[in-house]
Amino acid sequence: MIPLLHDFGGETVLVVGGGPVGARKARSFAREARTVVVSPAFADRDFGDAEMVRASPAAEEVADWVDRVSPALVVAATNDDAVNEAAERAAREAGALVNRADRSGGRDAGSVVVPATVRDGSVVAAVATGGAAPALSKELRRRLESEIEGAGPMADLLAEIRADLKAADVPPTDRREAVRAVVGSSAVWKALQEGLSNARQEADRVMEATND
Repeated sequence: MIPLLHDFGGETVLVVGGGPVGARKARSFAREARTVVVSPAFADRDFGDAEMVRASPAAEEVADWVDRVSPALVVAATNDDAVNEAAERAAREAGALVNRADRSGGRDAGSVVVPATVRDGSVVAAVATGGAAPALSKELRRRLESEIEGAGPMADLLAEIRADLKAADVPPTDRREAVRAVVGSSAVWKALQEGLSNARQEADRVMEATND
């Protein structure tokens, strides 16, 4: 599978199943998309800002929910194989993506895997094991949390610097060299802890030294 980042802004995600797995999926998607969770009961978990609809659709009724919600993605997260199969089938017939939370290993075209994700501002790092080792995904996510700390502010700083250099008609080669010097500077990373303005001053010093 090829990892991609998908913008779900303005889209709807339908989660069929309100157990712990359904809750985790709902939290993940509700940050960006309208997320609807359909289940006869809901686990005592955080579902984020998802809409929770108490219903118990039989396998033959799942397609009606897909038609009603018009989701970009359907998450099949029940403990009923027949309902999960129906959710997958309905998603494919509707041209939506599908995530089978009850299945690991090989997947059909159009399937998606929801990876373990770490965010720091606009920076996103994700890791997946193809369902083979969820515990490993969680451990790697834990390690990544410390590795990308401060990456969000650094991304904001670099975006500002790139825009300023471009506006000043600095040649592309020189812009790339300046940005590489900034992102590789431990002094700039440290200055980011004191705010963006301090980091920009340090970055300017680094770029001036690069031009000397």
